[in-house]
Amino acid sequence: MGLVFEVLSTLIQLYSWALIIYILMSWFPNARETSIGQFLARICEPYLEPFRRIVPPLGMIDISPIVAFIVLNLAQMGLNQLYFWLI
Repeated sequence: MGLVFEVLSTLIQLYSWALIIYILMSWFPNARETSIGQFLARICEPYLEPFRRIVPPLGMIDISPIVAFIVLNLAQMGLNQLYFWLI
């Protein structure tokens, strides 16, 4: 049982890092057109899309990735709480 929670926790952490890298790539011209950028777009955009529909941009700043990252961290904390509750 602990192995399942550990794998899920590791996957959430890896996905968080993928989101961070994908978001930072937007600061560099043509970084998202690279093969790494396209790969990250395929795995990150489906998660970010619903947040972009809900959270409007503030001028030229898109804060939806911040909200998406917070939700992912809340899921991580919920998973940890569930694990400690079950043991």
